[in-house]
Amino acid sequence: MIEAVDTAVPTGVGVIVVGHFPLASGEWISPHSHTHHQLAWTRSGVLSVAVGDSYWVLPPTRALLLPAGVVHRTGATRNAVLCSLYLNPERCALDWAAPTAVGVDGLLAHLIGYLARDDLADDARLRAEAVVLDLLHPLPALPIDVPPPVDERVRAVADTLLSDPSDSRSLEAHARAIGVSRRTLTRLFVRDTGMSFDRWRTHMRLRAALPLLAEGRTVSQAAHAVGYATPSAFLAAFRRTVGTSPGRYLNEEAVLDV
Repeated sequence: MIEAVDTAVPTGVGVIVVGHFPLASGEWISPHSHTHHQLAWTRSGVLSVAVGDSYWVLPPTRALLLPAGVVHRTGATRNAVLCSLYLNPERCALDWAAPTAVGVDGLLAHLIGYLARDDLADDARLRAEAVVLDLLHPLPALPIDVPPPVDERVRAVADTLLSDPSDSRSLEAHARAIGVSRRTLTRLFVRDTGMSFDRWRTHMRLRAALPLLAEGRTVSQAAHAVGYATPSAFLAAFRRTVGTSPGRYLNEEAVLDV
């Protein structure tokens, strides 16, 4: 975990300031918030952003708009440069109340690079900023929540599954491993996470699969890596949980190989 980036954003003629922060694979910025709205994006690699129990995976085709004041952590599952657009909430028409994923096409990516220049004339900057704001369209996919357990017995099971998402043992087998009954572990899981064991494991597996898909693994490879016997079973679980396919979640125009 590295220290949070400076949350004091300089003011300029427009409403957008661009900053760049290199992140190595597995490196996370500690929890922090900003006085400005932040659009988190990377031109290469894969970013992850966590807000409480919610978690977004961001390949170059996706960015996340974080409203001012939202506490979050940002990291990289593959070497990346966090490109942050800071938008002055007092001078920006965006009023999104919650973190929202947006698609990034070639035009938006080009404009982000253009606004990072420090030699733009004021009128050119203002015109480019207006187009950027027009291009921010929410994507329909939901974040994947994996609430962390509090009870040490449930946490032991969760840690085992997080270390190996392909672990296919039943709830009863996990209960025996920690010395409680199946009924007790069922009750504890719901009390601690608000989810059944099966639902929590599904969320955990889907979240573990997303970085693999974002890095170019096929659906078959990602599905088997996180414990699904067939790609179709993985795809069905993904659509049921997230509301869209993995291909549309990561890139609305991409078709992932099975």
